[in-house]
Amino acid sequence: MIPEAAARLSRRSVVAAAVVAAGAGCGKGADGPSDAAQDNAPATLPGAAEKARAVRDSTELIGRYDAAAAAHPALAARLRPLRAEVARHVEAFGGKPPAAVPSPAAPAATAAQALAGLAAAERALADRRAATALTVPGELARLIASVAAAGAGHAALLGSAAGHPASEGKSAR
Repeated sequence: MIPEAAARLSRRSVVAAAVVAAGAGCGKGADGPSDAAQDNAPATLPGAAEKARAVRDSTELIGRYDAAAAAHPALAARLRPLRAEVARHVEAFGGKPPAAVPSPAAPAATAAQALAGLAAAERALADRRAATALTVPGELARLIASVAAAGAGHAALLGSAAGHPASEGKSAR
């Protein structure tokens, strides 16, 4: 029932629902997967695949930040703290953040397009993570939900910086 209800919520509500569900220990039990899931589970630790995926996703996102900063040096100072947070997410999931990651995607033509692309990537990843938080054991669910909420915050910051002159210190009137 929780996944059906979450599908109907807005993106912000999905992240909020994931945080609430993770805190409540919904999905799988706080100590691990249900007995039915254990019968079909491989011998790996619960959540190992999700952690590995989270490390890969965050590392790819670091690559996008690096590509945007390299293509648009004027954005580097603005992107540095967000990139640093994404690197901490890699560490939180048990990975080692890279010093620099080459991005496979072509850099955006303008700074506004680069910010919009990063915002979209952060938003999409936050949404996927919010959904994943509902399917993993308690402690990992809380971590994934927290990182999803941070990513949603990054998307909001990047989106407002890309699309609203008010974020540049100018009046929006």
